Amino acid sequence: MLGRIGIVLEMIKFEHTVFALPFALISMLVAAKGLPAWSVIGWILAAMVGARTAAMGFNRIVDARLDAANPRTRCRAIPTGQVSIAAASALVVAAGALLVAAAYMLNPLAFALSPVALVVVLSYSYSKRFTSLSHLWLGLCLGIAPVGAWIAVRGRIELASIVLSAAVMLWTAGFDIIYSLQDVEFDRRMGLFSLPARLGPARAIAVSRMFHAVMIGLLVCFGLKTGLDAAYYVGVAVVAAFLVYEQSLVSPRDLSKVNTAFFTLNGFVSIGLLAFVAVDVFLC
Repeated sequence: MLGRIGIVLEMIKFEHTVFALPFALISMLVAAKGLPAWSVIGWILAAMVGARTAAMGFNRIVDARLDAANPRTRCRAIPTGQVSIAAASALVVAAGALLVAAAYMLNPLAFALSPVALVVVLSYSYSKRFTSLSHLWLGLCLGIAPVGAWIAVRGRIELASIVLSAAVMLWTAGFDIIYSLQDVEFDRRMGLFSLPARLGPARAIAVSRMFHAVMIGLLVCFGLKTGLDAAYYVGVAVVAAFLVYEQSLVSPRDLSKVNTAFFTLNGFVSIGLLAFVAVDVFLC
């Protein structure tokens, strides 16, 4: 049983939860000006797990044929037969139901928008088949997390949450461009769309850097909009330093450090900023 659970967690890349979840918690802390009720925290976490599990499970189903053809991904659970399409489909349905149920327990607006959130995160799986802006689509999938957490706490959408969500969208799109550098030739051969395949690696990296620069500006705007103090801006400066280092690790001629740039440093970005926000909210 533990082995099966491990296979499923690997299939949905559970460790990548470190990308969106900290930003949802940042939004929650700022919206509540501290900790909300423990029930709210619990249902936010349940909604996040449901949304992300449904999205990743559905992506693995939709991309099963492509994953089997790509040397980088052919060892994933569905192409190797470790998880069946039926089992993955059941997981997607259960995870989607968890998201909707958690939203219902939070408030009427969260419940009303939960189907919209599901459509956004599930439809991403098809985006690479028709648009090179699929990186921004993925960014939107992660970017709705701060808005969702804000709604969970306050029961309404406010500009500050949209600014934070835009920052997350551009941050995600920027590092997804870096990640997709590994598949340029495969994408072109299979007729898939990505900015590296369309623009070439050099220009795609330039776009990624632009996205990350604008993301830092949006984080500053979020702090100004919500009245955060000095600790938050120190956190933004640390995030900027991590992103500069991340961008320095990749070039059109050297992709050997893509995984470090993609996972390790972006984990530091999200968790690090959450730590500084917690200091700001609770101690400043």
